[in-house]
Amino acid sequence: MQLTIPETGFVRLGQILTVIPVGKSSWWAGVKSGRYPKSVKLSPRCTAWKAEDIHNLIKQLSEQTQKAE
Repeated sequence: MQLTIPETGFVRLGQILTVIPVGKSSWWAGVKSGRYPKSVKLSPRCTAWKAEDIHNLIKQLSEQTQKAE
């Protein structure tokens, strides 16, 4: 599967959930608890995340998975 997250810029929740297999409510709970990166409000009805933060999260999650194996 090809990574659909750009190197820089902003990504929306739908893009994130294609590469991180959790539900929307689980994602938002993780954001609230600090497990996942904080969002950025681009406008009153548009929320996104920094692509760099998502890449760091993917790297962190893959390292955790490798340690568990």
